[in-house]
Amino acid sequence: MIESFTNGYHWKKKFLVLCIIVALILPAAPSLAQSLSLDDLAGKIQATYERTEDFRADFVQEATIKSMGRTTREEGTVYLKKPERMLWDYTKPSMKKLVINPRKAWLYLPDDEIVYVQDAKNVLSSKMTIRFLTGIGRLKDDFNMALPADGPTDTEGNYVVILTPRGYEAGIKTLLLTVDKDTFHIAGCVFTDLYDNETRLTFRNTKFNTDPADELFEFTPPPGVKIYNVQGQ
Repeated sequence: MIESFTNGYHWKKKFLVLCIIVALILPAAPSLAQSLSLDDLAGKIQATYERTEDFRADFVQEATIKSMGRTTREEGTVYLKKPERMLWDYTKPSMKKLVINPRKAWLYLPDDEIVYVQDAKNVLSSKMTIRFLTGIGRLKDDFNMALPADGPTDTEGNYVVILTPRGYEAGIKTLLLTVDKDTFHIAGCVFTDLYDNETRLTFRNTKFNTDPADELFEFTPPPGVKIYNVQGQ
């Protein structure tokens, strides 16, 4: 965790993935669930992204390291607000907090009584991530979009969409999303990195366009904690 924050790699992936997930929270349209082509789906994705200003959800994250055959599970709440604001508030199995705004990024580890801080630009170095966080992202420009070879839906009738970055972005190889056939909300997400490690994110209790205060994305270290300033790499 500490190393991944200091070099920014892990969090760059999270920023990019969550921005795309927000873009894929589609409006309810049950009558179209059986008739959407890939182009139709892409159009709805883009339109919804453009009118989504903020996002809040409880999440479960399961990360599998292929070479070690090990999976870790974490839970918490995530917030995103355009432009360039995000909060990951982990509660299980241990508490930690990642806060990012246009100026700074903080990683707070209460159990260790440590705060790492660095300039936000070090974490937000991906041009694609910046585009999506500032509201000018274009899915079809940044990703190749496809439906699975075995069909556009899973066994429950939900849509499955495969996104492949057109260029190297934060080490992401593929992003696979399952979109609920009735609500068009994200039912599941799996992204794979260049080493075939997988991270699975699931969301519940999602809310959109609630206009959270900018102060939510600020952080003041508690008294007595050690503060480490991280240089960009």
